[in-house]
Amino acid sequence: MTEYSKEVINDLVNGTLPWPQTRRIMSAYKDHDRFFKYLAVLQDRVAWSAPILLPVGDRLFICDSAKGPVTRCECGYSFGDYRRNWKLNAVINVRDTEESLREIYPNSDIPDPKWMEIREFFCPECAHLHEVEAAAPGYPIVHDFEPDLEGFYRDWLGKPLKDLS
Repeated sequence: MTEYSKEVINDLVNGTLPWPQTRRIMSAYKDHDRFFKYLAVLQDRVAWSAPILLPVGDRLFICDSAKGPVTRCECGYSFGDYRRNWKLNAVINVRDTEESLREIYPNSDIPDPKWMEIREFFCPECAHLHEVEAAAPGYPIVHDFEPDLEGFYRDWLGKPLKDLS
């Protein structure tokens, strides 16, 4: 089995590896500690020390904290307990008028605002746009992801969460 250094994984995440090497890495079996190298690369990018347990998006993570695992932005803002929908603690911009939809669809057909709205979810601290969803007006905010952290670490990674502290 091929093993890659943390530096190579960093270049892979940054998108700076040449395509042939990227393709080789993507096609090969994963090294047994790849996920932990990936977490180390992500941890090096943030200014806070709380351990990242699982990435949720490019700049959104589930991290350990004194109150248990929380969803946290790269800037450090905590959206709260990871089992709750982090979007409910985000700044939400709803595009539900023809005028607001034209801002993102200036030269094409737009969805009918009576049938669809675009919701944008921003970090309240750094204003990073974390997610966009399209939904029927009045449809509840979608809770995309609630992982079984304990099961993932225990059953897939073979390293129970309590052993990480």
